[in-house]
Amino acid sequence: MGQQLNHLDKKILRLIARNARIPYLEVARECNVSGAAIHQRIQKLLDAGILKGSEFIVDAYKIGYQTCAYIGIKLSDIKKFNSVVEAIRAVPEIVECHSTTGKYSIFVKMYARDNKHLLQLILDHLTTIDGVASTETFQLSLDEIFHRQLNVFDEE
Repeated sequence: MGQQLNHLDKKILRLIARNARIPYLEVARECNVSGAAIHQRIQKLLDAGILKGSEFIVDAYKIGYQTCAYIGIKLSDIKKFNSVVEAIRAVPEIVECHSTTGKYSIFVKMYARDNKHLLQLILDHLTTIDGVASTETFQLSLDEIFHRQLNVFDEE
């Protein structure tokens, strides 16, 4: 079960999910509390693992990575799951890795310069991992229409 959040926590999360670079003082003004209170609340949310930091997003297409693929990975032995995940983590072109149910144990999102590079990454990096039985590339993304943070807090 998720952590209980009060009205102020929800408002802070709503504001910073919209803009991670919003100054604490602006959040404080919006919430009608002091900057110190906002700083303490954000630290509490970080400590609880509700917030996982902030980041700049690099546009993969603009730096030459024009192919985005979603790949399912079957394992030959589920006991090798952790070592397979660590090997996958070492591939910088893989930007997401999910443990899944069904036919595939792992599902990844990978960027490549082009289709030839994608094939090279699959053959040289994924299929050579001890514990990987097979891979299946499901889809090539033509364009990311939107990307957003989960924001399930009603405006109050």
